Amino acid sequence: MFKRIAATTAIFVCTAVAWAILGSTIFYRTYNAESGLSGRVASTWGAPQAQGPPAITREWQEEKTVETEEKGKKTTRKESYQRSEPVRIDGSRITATLHIDYRQKGLLWFSTYKVDFDGSYAFQNPTSREEEIVLRLPFPAQQAVYDKVQLRLDDKPLPLTFSGSQVVARTRLAAGAKAVLRAEYRSQGLDSWRYLFSGANAGQPGSQNDKEISQARDFHLEVNTDFSGFDFPDNSLSPTEKRQTANGWELEWNYQNLVSGFDIALKMPQKLQPGPLAGRISYFAPVSLFFFFFLVFILSTLRGNDLHPMNYFFLACAFFAFHLLLAYLADHISIHAAFLISSIVSVVLVVSYLRLVVDLRFAVVEAGLTQLIYLVLFSYAFFFEGLTGLTVTIGSILTLFVVMQMTGRIRWEEKFSPSLARKSALPA
Repeated sequence: MFKRIAATTAIFVCTAVAWAILGSTIFYRTYNAESGLSGRVASTWGAPQAQGPPAITREWQEEKTVETEEKGKKTTRKESYQRSEPVRIDGSRITATLHIDYRQKGLLWFSTYKVDFDGSYAFQNPTSREEEIVLRLPFPAQQAVYDKVQLRLDDKPLPLTFSGSQVVARTRLAAGAKAVLRAEYRSQGLDSWRYLFSGANAGQPGSQNDKEISQARDFHLEVNTDFSGFDFPDNSLSPTEKRQTANGWELEWNYQNLVSGFDIALKMPQKLQPGPLAGRISYFAPVSLFFFFFLVFILSTLRGNDLHPMNYFFLACAFFAFHLLLAYLADHISIHAAFLISSIVSVVLVVSYLRLVVDLRFAVVEAGLTQLIYLVLFSYAFFFEGLTGLTVTIGSILTLFVVMQMTGRIRWEEKFSPSLARKSALPA
């Protein structure tokens, strides 16, 4: 008996090592390619976006008389200079509508999204004369696609020119006149969307160091989503109001006179990642196999069916087949479909084998139900983040209770001592 236990333990240890290798391979495949895959998604769909306010300036020409001396003769000439001065934004009314649209590459899902941006900015000519006003709207990302780009002044479309990573429009504004600039576009992004109070870092969503302290007057931003599960990253402002809708959320940031070095940011919800999930399930597999071996050993001992270590070896192979198939199916089909197929294959392997080794009832009821609980259900607990530990703890306690009730009247000396078992079997 002890030799069989030792051999079964050796089989368990070797299988655990194989699972550790499989789990490490899955994580290596997943994270080694992550940076390259992220770049590929950004190149075909779009990068993280960080929208800043438009830069509004007034420009004018100044002439300066310059006196020069050549060969003892003094001459004067006039030179023209282009001067500019920023115009303050007095109010902002901004709406961003976000639609999540996941993309899968390899063993990873990427949180890609579509955004409809509509921002209105109020300003005033600060001088007592007509001025030429230059309007520059920075694009939120260089790696992106933009459609329906419009700049309108008091609802009148402006002719646009594109310069680098910004769109530029020019107009003339009467002395002291007030106007509203409306900027609209449709685009696509990845992982996060930001609104920056300073245009200096527009298009740079990852720049958190050396950021300017910015001021925003009469600021109102509304973000509409058709999803839940988003997050607000560190060093960002939480919404002042939020309301859940039938499809998602309405988030609002309202400030009368804000001075802050933080931005507004929204991190997109992450879909269940097939690669890391399959890796964690593989690392957890020895726990499932331990419970399965333990209960099969107890049940077979109670029934007088002593399984050979080779039987345990093939059972361990059937368990390993579940994780191996899951790891490589997840590349090609939904993780839920891959989990279902892998579970059916592993259970069929175990039941069909034990049907020949013991009998059909033991294979289906005792072994099949045990495998369903400790392999399938324990592994499925990983689909619910934060519940895995609780599931294993409850399962362990229930298993202990059931085994204690089943074996409370067993004389273990007789079970582990062949000589005592033979003596008890002899007639008096």
